[in-house]
Order: sequence, then structure tokens, then C-alpha cells
Amino acid sequence: MQKEPAAKYYNSHQAVLDLLQKHKLIADLVHKQDMPHHGLVEALVRKENMAQLQQILNHLPPSEIAHILEELPPEDQLLIWEHLDDDHKQPILLEAPISVLQILGKQDYKTEKSRVKAFNLYEGRLHEISINTPQDLLEAKPIWIDLVAPTFEDRIWVGDIFGIEIPDPDKLSDLESSARFYVEENGEMHLHSDFLLDKDDVSRNVAVAFILYRDILFSIRKEELPIFRLQRLRALSQPNYVSDSRDMLLDLYAANAEYSADALEEVYLALEVVGNQVLSKQISDEDAAKILINIANEEDLNGRIRRNVMDTRRAVSFLMRSKILAKNQLEDSQQILRDIESLDGHTAFLFDKINFLMDASVGFININQNKVVKRLTVVSVVFMPLNVLAGIGGMSEFSMMTQGIAWPVSYSIFTIGLVVVGWLTFAILRFLEKREHGKSGKR
Repeated sequence: MQKEPAAKYYNSHQAVLDLLQKHKLIADLVHKQDMPHHGLVEALVRKENMAQLQQILNHLPPSEIAHILEELPPEDQLLIWEHLDDDHKQPILLEAPISVLQILGKQDYKTEKSRVKAFNLYEGRLHEISINTPQDLLEAKPIWIDLVAPTFEDRIWVGDIFGIEIPDPDKLSDLESSARFYVEENGEMHLHSDFLLDKDDVSRNVAVAFILYRDILFSIRKEELPIFRLQRLRALSQPNYVSDSRDMLLDLYAANAEYSADALEEVYLALEVVGNQVLSKQISDEDAAKILINIANEEDLNGRIRRNVMDTRRAVSFLMRSKILAKNQLEDSQQILRDIESLDGHTAFLFDKINFLMDASVGFININQNKVVKRLTVVSVVFMPLNVLAGIGGMSEFSMMTQGIAWPVSYSIFTIGLVVVGWLTFAILRFLEKREHGKSGKR
């Protein structure tokens, strides 16, 4: 009897793995087949496989699903997470290790149902509050209310409950730099910061507004960010990860610095690839143009990272000066500032490396152009005496000089003479070039 749970776990685990493998094989085969209604067939096959996968997952306990996720590659983790019911996700987060949480937190969540999310502390963990009526939000005593692209109505009813004015996320970037951090007369603390969003296709800074009021943190932004998703997962799964709203705010800024450090590592790797291309023996103008585009993209990302950490430094310094942080929170703030200071040296080094690679790429383009100009110069020098002789050959004096000689013979001798003169000119140019190289080598 003791072996039955283990055997059941093994069978369910293996069933999930087999179904994922089957899905990949069938999808690959269907994708390669040339058939009518190809897209429809591919969608039906995927739907059938995912229905079987969802049926298996819904009958597994959260601990087993968390263990399965831990052993799968990131793309399979995201695939399984996508087909889990919403009711099953939170218990799984409590069992999942931090490595799984980081993968799930960095995906692009465009299907978030609610624009207003509220969280309170329950048994030391961050707990999402189910909001059906405004009264539910007031009675739950939240420490964090997160608004993602809220409508005008959302901002009005949330603001009325707590007696504050929720800013419009579309107008956050219109603020002057001096008005980004301030405290209202009623005690509201406002912070407007930029958070980095680094994707494969585009990188940009997203403006986020924070309001600290009555031990509640309000965050307002236009779109979901990986940093916020990751911090929610961490606080949901790790007990005593946060203790109050100020802790939550500091953790978001710490995660922003961590996210910037990860982005810097990606810049390092990208520039390493570009550097290997630049330092190769031969590089064409087309390759150099592509390299310049890649360098420009990395330079833009590096600049955004530098701006991002500068803004985070200003926000954390403002919190420290406001004297609302506890002693342990002040220590955390100082550690965030030290982490940001360490990033400054990396961004400065990357700027220097980017400038070097940019200059090297432009230098290779100039070398290639010089080679083309040199070839044209040699051709023009070789044909210069030939043009003179050809001009003489076309004059009437040449006909007088060759009078009595058959014209095929005379013009054949003249053509041979042109070839000999051209070869001698080329040979003299080669000799002079080698002699110049010999002198420069001795130096």
C-alpha cells in the first residue's frame, strides 16, 4: 500500500511528459505537411492535445504540479501554466520553487482579467483579495492595490473609497522632473518612477505612479510589467517576504535594479557576439551595416538601463529622506543604492565598449572603400598611357607612317604594343608598391 502514491505520482508525471512530447512531435509533423486547410488541422490537433493535458493537470495536487514544473524547460512550464485553471494557480505558487516563479514572472501577461488587484497579508504571505464589490476592498484592509491600465470609472471608485485621487496612467510621462516625488498636505506620498521593460523586439521605460497613504501602497501603470508579476509571485509563495506597504515598495525598487542587472548581462552577451564579428578577418559592408544596427540597439538599451537605475536611485533616496522607513528598511534601501552604484560602472564600461565597436565597424567600412578606390586608381593609371597611344593611333599621321603596310598587320602590331605598355605600367606599379611595403616593414 505504501507504494501506491509513488506509483500514482510516477504515472501522472510520466503522462504529462509523454503528452508534451507527443504534442511537439505531432505539431512538427503537421507543420511540415503540405495539405489543404493546414492552419485548421494544426489548430484542431493542438486543441485536442491541450484538452488532454488540462484534464490530467486538473486531477493532480498542487505539490505534484509544482514538482513537474521544476523539471521542465521554460517553454513547457509556460505551456502548462497557460492551461491551468485560475483556481489552481495560487495553491501551486505556494509550492513552486523560486526558479519556477522567476520563469512564470517574466512572461508577458496580456490576458490579465482584472484591472484592479488588491493584496493583504495572510499568515505572513501576500494574499490576493477577491473583489466583487467596493465594500470588499474596504473591509479587506489591503496593503497593496495594483491598477493596470485602469479606466476612468476604476480610478474614480477606488479613489472615492480611500479618499485620494488616482492619476491617469496616460499622463504620467507629462510630469516635470521636479514633480516626480512629493508629499501632499493630507500625508499622501507620491512617487513617479520609470521601470524597464526589456523584450526581444523592443525595450522601453514604462512610467509607474506610486501613492503611499494610510499604510496602503497604490501602483498605477498602463501595462503589466515582469517586475510586478515576479514580485507578486515571490510574496505569494515566501512567508514574511513583506511586512507592510513600504516593504512592498522597496522590494519593487530592488527588483527593478535586479531586472536592470539582468538586462545588462544580456547586453554583455550581445556585444560579445558583435565583437567576435567585428574582429573577424574579413567583414563586408553589408555585415558592417548589420553590426552597426545591432550596436545601436544595444546602446539604446544601455542608455535606458542607465536612466532606469538613476530614477530608482532618486526614488530610494527620497524615501530615505522622508523618514517613514523603519531601521531594517533603511538598511535595505542602502543595499539597493549600493547595488545601483555597482551598475553604474558596468553601464559606463559598456558605453566605452560600444563606442570602440562602433569605431571599429566604421573603420572596416573605410578600409573596404579605400580598397575599391585603390583598384580604380590602378586601373586608371594602367590605361592612361594606353589612352595616349590609342589617341595617336587614331590620328592621320599613323596612317601615313604605316602606308604600304597592310592595315591588319599594322593594327595588330599596334595592339600588341598597347598590351606590352599596359603590362609594363602594371609591373612598375607593383614594384613600387612592394618597395614601399618593404620600407614600412623595416621601420
